[in-house]
Amino acid sequence: MKRIQELAAKLRENIQAVIVGKSNVVELILISLLCQGHMLLEDVPGMGKTMLVRTLAKSLGCSFKRIQFTPDLLPSDILGVSIFNQKTHEFEFRAGPVMAQIVLADEINRTSPRTQASLLECMEEEQITVDGVTYKLPRPFMILATQNPIEYEGTFPLPEAQMDRFLIKAHLGYPTYNEEIEILERLEKKHPIGIIEQAFDITDLLDLQEKVAEIHIDDSLKDYIVKIVQGTRSYPGVALGASPRGSLALMKTGKAKAGLNGRDYVIPDDIKALALPTLAHRIVLKPETHLKGKKAEEIIEEVLGQVPLDV
Repeated sequence: MKRIQELAAKLRENIQAVIVGKSNVVELILISLLCQGHMLLEDVPGMGKTMLVRTLAKSLGCSFKRIQFTPDLLPSDILGVSIFNQKTHEFEFRAGPVMAQIVLADEINRTSPRTQASLLECMEEEQITVDGVTYKLPRPFMILATQNPIEYEGTFPLPEAQMDRFLIKAHLGYPTYNEEIEILERLEKKHPIGIIEQAFDITDLLDLQEKVAEIHIDDSLKDYIVKIVQGTRSYPGVALGASPRGSLALMKTGKAKAGLNGRDYVIPDDIKALALPTLAHRIVLKPETHLKGKKAEEIIEEVLGQVPLDV
């Protein structure tokens, strides 16, 4: 577990050399990375979402592609296309930008649901299928998507099936006064992303991902996780509660948080700390709940308060 802490500390240091503050979001990115999951960053434009993802890719030494989602974007623009070669008289596959290790899906909710759905297979199965042929994606593979709040003009809400495939959803939020002053000072002459170096090898990352999966979680905590998730399904103001994929996400992220804290076992506080970022985006509220101004995060907090912990 010490190895996980050491390498995570290097990566955290690299990211925070570019991104001021946001230590909680940086930790969630590390957890997603260790769990081989995907992450959704939601906030207004200009909060540094894109720069955060670029810094991560450079720190890992991974191949990096950025997809700018627009209303006219087609699935083939993401996945790739088969082109007929007149010399060989055969079709050749030209890979799209999704064939990279770190993929930035920028403003993912600005494109049509049909194009959004083209990411479903690669997010769940780490492969794509084009013209009946399946292509494996490189390892590690991670999609970090950014989206503007859906109330903004020109946005399409992500379908429930796609939201469910994001391991974690996080908000950056505005910087404090002191943090914003530091941003101005750092960027006054040149951008710090130009001087950061690779934190560790990809093989080290793959090894850490395997070690995190082996971290112990007691049966009583598995029971606790399932009761929390089932509590979201029976809540009166919820139309659609968290799926079993939500239970798996909470278990996996709990293991990663334990590893980051130098433990080879999960404790209840790991589960409580990650219930909101792993479950809130999987819940669909009833219209009357929306009208009352209640948010999914508040419901998760209530469920946590109602579910007993028997250890």
